[in-house]
Amino acid sequence: MEDKVPQALDEWLLVIDMQRVFADPPSPWASPDFYRALPQVRRLVAAYRGRVILTRYVAPIPPHGAWIPYFQEFPAVLRGEADAIWDLSLPAGEGALVETRATFSKWDARMADLVGPDSRIAVCGVATECCVLGTVLGAVDDGRFVRVVTDACAGGAPGGHDRTLDILAGFAPMVSLVTTAAVLEG
Repeated sequence: MEDKVPQALDEWLLVIDMQRVFADPPSPWASPDFYRALPQVRRLVAAYRGRVILTRYVAPIPPHGAWIPYFQEFPAVLRGEADAIWDLSLPAGEGALVETRATFSKWDARMADLVGPDSRIAVCGVATECCVLGTVLGAVDDGRFVRVVTDACAGGAPGGHDRTLDILAGFAPMVSLVTTAAVLEG
């Protein structure tokens, strides 16, 4: 049986930064739980067909302000947008959009326009304590209801995922924490 999210639910899936740079050692940003989350992300992408936005993080070239010392710590990933480290680790799928940002938070006016003014969002991806967190808080600040699909997110460092979920739980009822099974069961 094919997983499907009810179309009546005006909700978009934002898949945050499921990219090679966060998946594959020797990248300094490789998430230890990336491949644990990936099967759930794939199921969600298939279920939300036509209402999926996959995001890509790319380094700001040239770095400016606080990005300068940040990338002094991570020179291996200070690469141009076309570099293979920024490639997505899963196919976009039918009807999916791909959006690239040089920011931790992927929520901005363009993202709001893409999903529409009253749409809710479900969020999954990496890293829970960085780009997922930033995107969720940006969407909440914009007045959105957000479901964080916990088993389809992966932290960048041990413990980061769980600590971030504890923080996000405090944003209820604007933010709810759900599992892939709960989303797919409707």
